[in-house]
Amino acid sequence: MAAPDLHVCHLIKGLGRGGAERLLPQLARAWRGRLRLSVGYFLPWKNALVGELEEAGCTVRCFRARSAAGILAQAPAVARWLRREQVDLVHAHLPLAGVTARLAGKLARIPVVYTEHNLQERYHPLTRRANLATWRWQRAVVAVSAGVADSIARRARGGVPVHVVRNGIEIPPEGDAGGRSPRERLGIAATAPVVGTVAVFRRQKRLDLWLEAARRIAEREPEARFLIVGDGPLRAEIEAQAGRLGLAQRILFAGLLDDVGPLLAAIDVYLMTSEFEGLPLALLEAMAAGLPVVVTAVGGIPEAVTDGETGVVRRFGDVEGLAGAVADLLADPERRAALGAAARRRVAESFGIDRMAAELEAIYRQALGGGVGGEDRSPERGG
Repeated sequence: MAAPDLHVCHLIKGLGRGGAERLLPQLARAWRGRLRLSVGYFLPWKNALVGELEEAGCTVRCFRARSAAGILAQAPAVARWLRREQVDLVHAHLPLAGVTARLAGKLARIPVVYTEHNLQERYHPLTRRANLATWRWQRAVVAVSAGVADSIARRARGGVPVHVVRNGIEIPPEGDAGGRSPRERLGIAATAPVVGTVAVFRRQKRLDLWLEAARRIAEREPEARFLIVGDGPLRAEIEAQAGRLGLAQRILFAGLLDDVGPLLAAIDVYLMTSEFEGLPLALLEAMAAGLPVVVTAVGGIPEAVTDGETGVVRRFGDVEGLAGAVADLLADPERRAALGAAARRRVAESFGIDRMAAELEAIYRQALGGGVGGEDRSPERGG
């Protein structure tokens, strides 16, 4: 096999287990033997994925920083590293790394591609302004959903082409969704109905509404148990709310896990109550595991979930509607199975990582061809 002819560096704020970050090892495996991939990040304490990336053949470099200003100040060091490693193109994720990548790209004369993972309106005004002020210093923008692309169109006036490339995941082998073994490890009875989710404990996910829905579900299904996988800044607040709602003995906070796949097998219905999203990987993983999903109609979620066909979709904030949909599914095993099977087919057909990797590679090669938005900044390597 010929050596890869293209060296791409992905630049991201940290390598914790968020959705944008978890895409990188999967893309590295999909590209192995086709592209040479390096990864740069800034927050040294967010390094959970370093080993997995290195195992996938990536060179990983931490540009140590502890603040937004510190990250931006690393642009010259990033530029020197890009030149030394003979990187052909930089692909940045999320606004702060995006601004830093554009500064470094200008210094190193290397083209930049940027992925927008969220709606422009959801960023802090200062973050949004910095992002848009440097917007033209890139060859192309990737939006993870049509909703994100629409948000860019409303806010960005830069003439930079925007490509919708929906997130993809590695599709796991089809298995038994009954999940007795995971339930035993969690101390959940094999016959108990289980409602679960995987989420970072941030306001965006609105786990406060998730708990309110859980309380209503428990009123209709007294044997129901609830599982939340993840961690984050609001964990103590959410755990306290669970106690106030009388859910302390019904809910399990599983914490942050390296592999959520086994715990998905313990869940009967996957519930999301997010206020805004790009296109969440955790949702795609739940669908790929064959779980019926009940979700809010925000961001790119309706692009993956069609109400009544591949899941149940309700408007954001409709706690009663979300809870009722979950309770109805818990009472109807046949419909659960049908929706779960349809969800898995939907992800396998349209949201695989190989499709995503191929679409991104095409954008890289087009960007390197010149004339893709803004001035022609074909890469010129320095010493």
